[in-house]
Amino acid sequence: MKKVKSKMTDELRPEYKRSDFGEIVRGKYSNRIKAETNVVLLEPDIAEAFPNDEAVNKALRYLLEVAKTSTSLTRKMDECKVDSR
Repeated sequence: MKKVKSKMTDELRPEYKRSDFGEIVRGKYSNRIKAETNVVLLEPDIAEAFPNDEAVNKALRYLLEVAKTSTSLTRKMDECKVDSR
């Protein structure tokens, strides 16, 4: 036996009044959510290179490590140049 689908209407039940609910605001919490989250959207060509979020994080950590190492090497080389003058 099939269930009878009830028709949905946009009207409130008689016991409710629209004025009881206050003003409706679309996207009321969107700015707060943006501020509290750290979601980054990758462009499609970049997203293809990574199977999941773990792979992205691993690649970025490696990149940070390389950048720190190269920066410290550059500083050391600059210090040697200054000392040799």
